[in-house]
Amino acid sequence: MTNCSIKPVQDLLDNFRNQNRVKAGSLIVSVFGDAILPRGGEIWLGSLINLLVPLGLNERLIRTTVFRLVKDEWLTTQTQGRRTDYKLSSSGWRRFEEASKQIYASNAPNWDNRWRLVMLVSELAAKDRERLRRAFYWQGFGEINTNCFIHPSADLTTAFDALRVDGMAEVLPNLMPLIAVNPRLGQSANDADIVRSAWDLEQLSANYIEFVKRYKAILDALRKEKKLKIDDQNAFLTRTLLIHDFRRLLLRDPELPEVLLPAKWPGHTARMVAKELYQRLLSPSENHLNCHLVLANGDLPAASNLVSHRFQPPI
Repeated sequence: MTNCSIKPVQDLLDNFRNQNRVKAGSLIVSVFGDAILPRGGEIWLGSLINLLVPLGLNERLIRTTVFRLVKDEWLTTQTQGRRTDYKLSSSGWRRFEEASKQIYASNAPNWDNRWRLVMLVSELAAKDRERLRRAFYWQGFGEINTNCFIHPSADLTTAFDALRVDGMAEVLPNLMPLIAVNPRLGQSANDADIVRSAWDLEQLSANYIEFVKRYKAILDALRKEKKLKIDDQNAFLTRTLLIHDFRRLLLRDPELPEVLLPAKWPGHTARMVAKELYQRLLSPSENHLNCHLVLANGDLPAASNLVSHRFQPPI
């Protein structure tokens, strides 16, 4: 059987292609982190276009988006004759490595019972304050109040580096990083009060449930019939969207300790679905990348063993 028999795969790809607006920058970041980083973090622009056009992205959008990622210091360029390779910058590489620890972990991290706080210690213009709030939101931070951001386990040095890469270096002198065992909202506040105040877990739960519904349908189809095969290209496209969607959820997820989560938290199910589906897609998607991820000089870089270790428990 071919991929045409896998209706949930076709539904996933069609729904993505039919979006009115695609956030191409976020998608390309996902592709670099998942597929390109294990092959040296470098790709010829024409090869990137060929990989992504089947998702409905046009060449002009991809080119424009890549140029913006260079401007934002995610990528650098390297010319080979009339062709250009796009390569992860050193700061982009560091950010991907940090993100990978969260995305491909076999389990959520353990908590050390300490909260990471970032205090706003001086006034910011409303525009800069909103930029800061959005940047911390996409790092999983919650807000205790307008002057205090909180996270259970973030590396604060990495968090500040990310702000710097996002062009917010001028804001850093206004921020004070702190670590506290139990920051008080009031005399009777406890960790559960902090969670309720800082995060909208109902919305995050709903997003996880939708993710599970979308990707478990594909996983169930692949489990159901051993002879059912997905072709190499569609395996790559499905893997790309799987990691893209999972990454965007995790960016907003503080990955709270079990004791502070609602019962039957769907984030756990989402990780299990992502792990098994990724492993089932890995071989055919790697076949596709082995043939189509090309450098400007025509080389086909081999993947490191980084890929095979993803979603595996640490040794």
